[in-house]
Amino acid sequence: MGKGEAGTKMILAVDIGNTKIVIGCIDNTGIVCKERIYTDDKRTSVEYAITIKNILELYGINICDIKDGIISSSVPPVTAVIRRALEKMLKKKIFEVGPGVKTGLDIKIDNPAELGPDLVVGAVAGIAQYGVPLIVIDMGTATTITVVNQKRQVIGGMIMPGMQVSLEGLSLRTSHLPKISVEAPKKLIGSNTIECMQSGILYGNAACMDGMVQRIREQLGCEACVVATGSAAQKVIPLCREKMVIDDELLLKGLKLIYDKNHR
Repeated sequence: MGKGEAGTKMILAVDIGNTKIVIGCIDNTGIVCKERIYTDDKRTSVEYAITIKNILELYGINICDIKDGIISSSVPPVTAVIRRALEKMLKKKIFEVGPGVKTGLDIKIDNPAELGPDLVVGAVAGIAQYGVPLIVIDMGTATTITVVNQKRQVIGGMIMPGMQVSLEGLSLRTSHLPKISVEAPKKLIGSNTIECMQSGILYGNAACMDGMVQRIREQLGCEACVVATGSAAQKVIPLCREKMVIDDELLLKGLKLIYDKNHR
């Protein structure tokens, strides 16, 4: 990633998650910059605007070179705040992934409107880059799995507690287990409390992802590419035995594809 060419028109893409917000600038050559900030429902639109503007300045990006913005959000209370922040910066209405937006997805679940914007964006990018059948894993506050079959249909998936949520619940609900940082232990079988917790949370999540992928492939009746994204993916996926691709830019790619589809 680096500074875009002078005069290149970019879009500002923002994915709002429960814990972190992914911010990226994208032009026709790809992603020019990408950063994460913490989601905070107490911050004002002006505070968010200042933070985002500072990030752009760090990358040498001029707001005048950003022609438009797009957001997807899993956090409704923060959505309007971020939208106002971007509109203050760009002086125009911001496009949002939601009902009525063209995505190209064929969603075959009980209620297609229930598919979260982040899952929509991830599936759009995954299909475009990795093909089908496809399994998309997003490891954030919640760990979500989205399944796309051979017919390019989103047929459903799974939702489970994210790694950090599980770890915090463990410390909160037990008297003698401390709060720890999530670091890979030196060995699988821990020899002290912290090592045991680290091994349990990391290898436990890795084994869970392996098992879920195996079961999904069995139900599909064929092999399927697996792509993982989200803040915890970098720590968990390398410990998995099944082959999985880590794509930290998946949601930004999806936002760009959806933007282009709706602004041709």
